[in-house]
Amino acid sequence: QVQVVESGGGLVQAGGSLRLSCTASSPTFSTYRMSWYRQAPGKEREFLAAIGWGGSATYGANSVKGRFTISRDGARNTVWLQMNNLKPEDTANYYCNADQGGYEYWGQGTPVTVSS
Repeated sequence: QVQVVESGGGLVQAGGSLRLSCTASSPTFSTYRMSWYRQAPGKEREFLAAIGWGGSATYGANSVKGRFTISRDGARNTVWLQMNNLKPEDTANYYCNADQGGYEYWGQGTPVTVSS
């Protein structure tokens, strides 16, 4: 069983930055496609970004393009989501997903609150 753990959430003022971290307990971490999602109260889970084993990144929501950056370090089994110029509408629980050939593992999420 792969354990996925997010950290780095918190309270930040609008315009500020946060860097979320996600670690996955797997010796084959480098083969996983890692993704970030978020879910705001009363809304569906939203895909933000993904990064493949080779480092290629894709971004989902137009609202975060240019502000959020996903990256990974295979040696540390870690993926990050750098979030800049945060807005109140970015307030949500942020989740990390590890996907290996259709086998998916989710973390418990880390909350982000952006005050205006």
